[in-house]
Amino acid sequence: MRVALYQCPPRPLDVAGNLKRLHQLAHEAAGADLLVLPEMFLSGYNIGAKAVGALAEAQDGASAQAIATFARSAGLAILYGYPERADDGQIYNAVQLIDANGQRLCNYRKTHLFGDLDHSMFSAGEDDFPLVELNGWKLGFLICYDLEFPENTRRLALAGAQLILVPTANMVPFDFVADVTVRARAFENQCYVAYANYCGHEDEIQYCGQSSIAAPNGQRIAQAGLDEALIVGELNHQAILDARAANHYLQDRRPELYGMLNEP
Repeated sequence: MRVALYQCPPRPLDVAGNLKRLHQLAHEAAGADLLVLPEMFLSGYNIGAKAVGALAEAQDGASAQAIATFARSAGLAILYGYPERADDGQIYNAVQLIDANGQRLCNYRKTHLFGDLDHSMFSAGEDDFPLVELNGWKLGFLICYDLEFPENTRRLALAGAQLILVPTANMVPFDFVADVTVRARAFENQCYVAYANYCGHEDEIQYCGQSSIAAPNGQRIAQAGLDEALIVGELNHQAILDARAANHYLQDRRPELYGMLNEP
C-alpha cells in the first residue's frame, strides 16, 4: 500500500480554503492509496474555544460530504483532522477516514488531551479505539499526544493493527517525539506508524515538522524536513513478518506483571 502524508502550515479559521487546498492535494497524491493530513486540518489547531465551537461539524457534515467527493474523484482514501460536534453537543478533536468510494469508514476522537490548549477546547474521547480494514491492511488511529502513551499503540498492535495513523500538531520543543518516539512505537509494536505533522507557526506555536512513516524495524521509509512537503511511503506486509520474526515482543509479554498499569 502507498501512503501519502501532507506536512503543511495550518490555515486557521479557513475551512473553505483548507477544503480547496485538499481538493488540489488529493489529485497531486493520486496514485497513493491513502492520504493522511495533520490534526485539526480543516480549522487549524490553535484557534481557541469560541472558534472551535463555531467551526465544529457533525461526522456527516458539509466538509465530510465535500471530502467524500474529493476522495472519489482522486481515487484514494483520505484521513483528515477536524473539530467534531457530537449529537449531545460536546466537541471533540477528531479524525475521520473516508475511502476511495466516498464512504465514511471511521471516526476517532482524541483520548489524551494536551495541556490547557486541548482542555480548553475539547472533551476527551472515551474508550473507543477502532480498527478498520482498508485495501487489505488493518488500520488503527491516534492523534498527536495519544502516541506518547505507549499503552495506546500497544493495545492497537495487540488488536491486530498493521498501520497506525497519527495526525499531529506537534510543536517545538517536543521535536524528540517526531524524531524518536514515532520510530520507537513502530519498532516495539512491530507495525508501521504514519505521523503527519504541521510545519510553520500558528500564533505563538512553532510546529516542528518532521512528518514520517516508520517501518516495523524502526527505520523511516519516508521523511519530511521542516518545510511543507508531500511524502509517500510504500508499505508491505513482509516487513511486519520480518520484524516479528526478529523480535518477539508481543509473544514475550507477561501481562500478569502489568496489573499496576491499570491503577489510577
